[in-house]
Amino acid sequence: MKADWQDGEDAFVDYQGRGPIEVGATWQVWRDDYTAVSLYGGYANGGQGRNAGYAAPGVGEHDWEARVSIGRDFSAAGQRLGLGRPFMEIQAARRFRDGLPDETRVDATVGARFNANWMVLGQAFGGASDGGARWLSVETSLVRDFGDWSAQAGWRQTVSGRETPVARGPVFALWRRF
Repeated sequence: MKADWQDGEDAFVDYQGRGPIEVGATWQVWRDDYTAVSLYGGYANGGQGRNAGYAAPGVGEHDWEARVSIGRDFSAAGQRLGLGRPFMEIQAARRFRDGLPDETRVDATVGARFNANWMVLGQAFGGASDGGARWLSVETSLVRDFGDWSAQAGWRQTVSGRETPVARGPVFALWRRF
């Protein structure tokens, strides 16, 4: 489940309001000691803010998404190099949008646990719409575990794009492991 609040402006419009609310489910298809593969299906309901970076605020009613994810644990190599427990994950997705062009997305994460309760993440979020917009944002963050819950704090910044605004700002997240 994911939601956000947006407060933004560009050359044409100022906007403020709830962004999309997303809900979905992930199914782990395969796993061994170091690698996991999963599939995701989700639904998003648009809000008053931007439902897509390249669209006017409030445009786009709802979306459906299919996603595949492959993650790899590099703990053995990390221990030899003194890096803690490093890992990497790559995701590819197709988002089917109502009222906006469909999108293809690719997200990548590298990270490491440096003790039992702390993790550092570096992430890249890229994509392209069938309408020609393209974007790439990067994010760095720290995650602190509290039992089955984790709190994340970081910063996200657009580094390139076409027909999409430059966005930057803090990221806060609360995770629950099941």
